[in-house]
Amino acid sequence: MTKILQLGQRAYGWLITGASKLQSPLLLVLRLYWGWSFFQTGKGKLTHFAATTEFFTSLHLPFPAVSAALAATTECVGGLFLMAGLATRLAALPLTFTMMVAYLTADREALNAIFSDTDKFTEAAPFLFLFVSVIVLVFGPGVFSADWLIGRRLRGKPTALTV
Repeated sequence: MTKILQLGQRAYGWLITGASKLQSPLLLVLRLYWGWSFFQTGKGKLTHFAATTEFFTSLHLPFPAVSAALAATTECVGGLFLMAGLATRLAALPLTFTMMVAYLTADREALNAIFSDTDKFTEAAPFLFLFVSVIVLVFGPGVFSADWLIGRRLRGKPTALTV
């Protein structure tokens, strides 16, 4: 029986080790895909700024033009920072805030259904953007990022890019 337990513990250890090696590639994929999505969404808001401002006005947001510019710029610039993995957690913070405001204003009904109708909450437009922003905020950008390279350089350790 102890041999079976030892074998199980060893197999579990291999699973944890293997899964841990997937953390940085997964964070890279999330950052690239959702960073691009944030950028595209922000760019769309800036490209159609009058319509965005009108929509923000219909939500009764204070200073709708300023709010629209702030949200669009946050999404555009924050998306680029996510893709590069540069100042990633710093970029994820305003992106998270922006998505929370989107729930509170544009998708209030979905937010109110968070416990009564979870499908409505998770199918709302801001959900995946918020989810990825929080993941990156909590876990950071991973190894495949400018943040990692800069951090390594500041700690005095050579990187693959150091000559």
